[in-house]
Amino acid sequence: MYRTNTCGELRISDVGKTVTLAGWVQRIRKMGGMSFIDLRDRYGITQLVVDDASSDAVKEALGKLGREAVIQAVGKVAERQSKNAKIDTGDIEIILSEINILNLSATPPFTIEDNSDGGEELRAKYRYLDLRRGPLKNALMLRHKLAHEVRNYLDAQGFMEIETPYLIKSTPEGARDFVVPSRMNPGEFYALPQSPQTFKQLLMVAGYDRYFQIVRCFRDEDLRADRQPEFTQIDCEMSFVEQEDVLNTFEGMMRTLFKNVVGVEIANPIPRISWYDAMDRYGSDKPDIRFGMEIHEISPLVQGHGFSVFDSVEYVGAIAVPGAAEYTRKQTDELTEWVKRPQVGAKGLVYIKLNPDGSIKSSVDKFYTPEQLQAVADAMGAKTGDLILVLCGEKRKTQTMLGVLRIEMGNRLGLRKPNEFAPLWVVDFPLLEWSEEDGRFYAMHHPFTAPKPEHMELFYSDRKEDLEKVCANAYDFVLNGTELGGGSIRIHQADVQQRMFQVLGISKEDADYKFGFIINAFKFGAPPHGGLAFGFDRVCALFGGQETIRDFIAFPKNNMGRDVMIDSPSRIDQVQMDELFLSSTAPEPKE
Repeated sequence: MYRTNTCGELRISDVGKTVTLAGWVQRIRKMGGMSFIDLRDRYGITQLVVDDASSDAVKEALGKLGREAVIQAVGKVAERQSKNAKIDTGDIEIILSEINILNLSATPPFTIEDNSDGGEELRAKYRYLDLRRGPLKNALMLRHKLAHEVRNYLDAQGFMEIETPYLIKSTPEGARDFVVPSRMNPGEFYALPQSPQTFKQLLMVAGYDRYFQIVRCFRDEDLRADRQPEFTQIDCEMSFVEQEDVLNTFEGMMRTLFKNVVGVEIANPIPRISWYDAMDRYGSDKPDIRFGMEIHEISPLVQGHGFSVFDSVEYVGAIAVPGAAEYTRKQTDELTEWVKRPQVGAKGLVYIKLNPDGSIKSSVDKFYTPEQLQAVADAMGAKTGDLILVLCGEKRKTQTMLGVLRIEMGNRLGLRKPNEFAPLWVVDFPLLEWSEEDGRFYAMHHPFTAPKPEHMELFYSDRKEDLEKVCANAYDFVLNGTELGGGSIRIHQADVQQRMFQVLGISKEDADYKFGFIINAFKFGAPPHGGLAFGFDRVCALFGGQETIRDFIAFPKNNMGRDVMIDSPSRIDQVQMDELFLSSTAPEPKE
């Protein structure tokens, strides 16, 4: 074997042993007659010592070494005089008797340290070098541990891990599919699955009442920090269950993950909030409840006083920012410009300052008396020293804008601490969303989501107003302002599924073509069933205290969906194009 021990294993109890280590040279420090080598593998770092008593062969080998050389080192474990409490092996060092050079290294394009001098694009190009750094190693170790705990928990709950196909039928409804041409079926294409949704429902029909897999999924959509074209889900489905059964099962899983992976006890039970309350109070269906600053409607208090901006709109809402009354005019002007950005979309911002001296100052003083402004503050529970920020317009749009502003102020005030965890369930979503542009309903989740049993009569109504009131038997798991998972009780009856397609404007012919296999399956004794899927990459990132998922994926893509390390996607040659019966109208790439 190349080694008897790893570079993170040896302790003071090993002093006197002769050991063999293998790894990469992190750094070399030459100090007069002594030289020190920090040898690294994925388990840690061990200090190696070359001194005057070392053999000529050891000294000769030392002279050839540079950073990232791969070596085998033989020597005796000794107690270290100058101990290093920052590493696990900091009490010992290895007095070398032999160095075997296994491979020398070219000069790395950036320093392979926890705080590297390499830019993001450069490190992505040499991802295999970036993965040697401590932060990425720790991220992948966390990912491994989470996956291990998920499998252990679900196995103990009677779930079977079953793989589903990657080459499936394209059923575009939502995000775009990635498609794969079929050589054996000219002119026809597979799609890569956006999720195993229909297959896990078919497994329920087949009688496998508790299914899961940690599965790769694919969506051709615009990318950002928490999106990748290929991503991983903890995908689960259960038969003979109601919503409460699903929530209890996966509350248990999340409590287990928090306790066993990061040593945190979370709320038991996890709080729940309806979608409507979440929008009214937080302006988001994935609210961050680590801090307050809830939204309050103040329309009755501020309308009818001659201020046309408020009088002409459906809704006026506000948040009270704690301790921000000392904001200067420059700061409130900057905040006004911030809410006008396209990402927020407000036309302006009104503020009310509850000054520390007890006075009240606002940007609309000429329309409201101090008593009227105090009434607004009292209704919101705002205190002396707070800054009230007000937006207005159409109700849901304004609430959403206030939700974005609330998160921004939480960031500015340092209220969103990554080491604090505040999970909750969001339930009772609307089943349908109306699109004015298309003049049709879309499924808020997906077309296999069941309506609430008590709303079935509304679901079969032909009135748009009734259909807008239908709640889905659906639920999302939210953590710190991020949707980590979502699911629903599914439709399991063919006639109800046909009705859903009808409401969504999908013709019977189109439904039969795209989804005929599952509609037919429902005719053969489909059990009541439901489930959910967690975004595994997002779970890893939040458990690791990060906002981006990229560090928790071994080989991620950039914002253009490219892997710059292997230069993918790339063109294929004409022979392959001909075999697949393809032609391209794309312009030739620039040199």
